[in-house]
Amino acid sequence: MKLVAARPGLIRLSMNLWPPFLFSGIKITELPEDFLSATVRLRLHWWNRNVAGVLFGGSLFAMTDPFWMMLLLRHLGKENVIWDRAAEIDFIKPGKGDVVAHFAITEADIERLRTAAAGGAKVLEWFTVEVKDSDGDVVARVRKQVYLRRKRELSAAAETATLPPLPDQAVR
Repeated sequence: MKLVAARPGLIRLSMNLWPPFLFSGIKITELPEDFLSATVRLRLHWWNRNVAGVLFGGSLFAMTDPFWMMLLLRHLGKENVIWDRAAEIDFIKPGKGDVVAHFAITEADIERLRTAAAGGAKVLEWFTVEVKDSDGDVVARVRKQVYLRRKRELSAAAETATLPPLPDQAVR
């Protein structure tokens, strides 16, 4: 089963039981039917603390890893190849308790990216999410660069459909 084509509730359940999330204390708390947003929580446990007793940076990063790509796949995936290409994390303050990250894209984002990739060129887009503690303070800021390109077979089909045949290729 492809999770991208599944219903949000099934995706949320499957990902919450996925060992890298389950054993890190990561849980998707919201994934609406429109797939324009997702909210993820990371709980502080003894097993995801670093030597200073605060949230392990790897867990903070992991909680943000698949979501930009996942949201875009739901809206653009049939026509496009979508991958995470690069990432950076800025640790702002220690995570001394549970934290939350909220991801959101708009219909305008989707249309802008669809248009940019329509001709077959690669599109590199940066997205940013803030990981916040229970007081609303930013614990970390994570930027992800997503790679998007129209699938080659679709690009080739679009080109041949719009170009008239050459004179020496006339049908006999």
